Amino acid sequence: MATAAPLLESRGIGRQHRDRTAWLIRDISFALRSGDGVALTGPTGSGKTVLLRSLAMLDAVDEGEVLWHGTSPTSDEIPVYRSRAIYLPQRPRLFEGTVERNLQLPYSLAVHRHQVYSRENIVSYLDQLGRDEHFLALDSMNLSGGEIQIVALLRAIQLAPTLLLLDEPTGSLDESTTQQIEQLVTHWMSEAVGERGFVWVTHDATQTERVASRTLQLWDGQLVELETHQ
Repeated sequence: MATAAPLLESRGIGRQHRDRTAWLIRDISFALRSGDGVALTGPTGSGKTVLLRSLAMLDAVDEGEVLWHGTSPTSDEIPVYRSRAIYLPQRPRLFEGTVERNLQLPYSLAVHRHQVYSRENIVSYLDQLGRDEHFLALDSMNLSGGEIQIVALLRAIQLAPTLLLLDEPTGSLDESTTQQIEQLVTHWMSEAVGERGFVWVTHDATQTERVASRTLQLWDGQLVELETHQ
């Protein structure tokens, strides 16, 4: 019986420095299957953000290819791919207006017009975080760093993506907010058991143990699988 193709696969991908004098990452190959939670670790400057942005197809690779369910998306298919594999930067940006306005905005994009904003679903997520619907009325410009991360993550997971590419989403947050972010991702995974996955950049070894089933390390542009958690 044929084995299903990985959810996401990189085959020998590499990115060069803009002046073409050096490689930022090179010969990066790994497969992420549905149900995988991957922690991506490594020292500052090792290329973790470069790799995540390459996997999200936000930046073109200079060699190799990224496969989605076994095929390489064409240029016309990339917007749909990005709607299924959502990248969250370490410092997400919100638009002016209320929290709820920021959550509604993605549905104005053509790629999401087949979906409908659900206040009920958002309130349910907030309830898990010990917050109520009054949070939706807050001015996005007055939010703390942790609250911005929560809104950015809610903005992504409400769209029911298949893959999250998380670039240190809790890197500068307090312990309580960190736990809330972890809880949101865990709940999002549980909504479609075995069908979703994530890559989570982190420097926190204890967080890796809490959230990930696999650990990959980038070192000097090279990728090594450290361990698989049971």
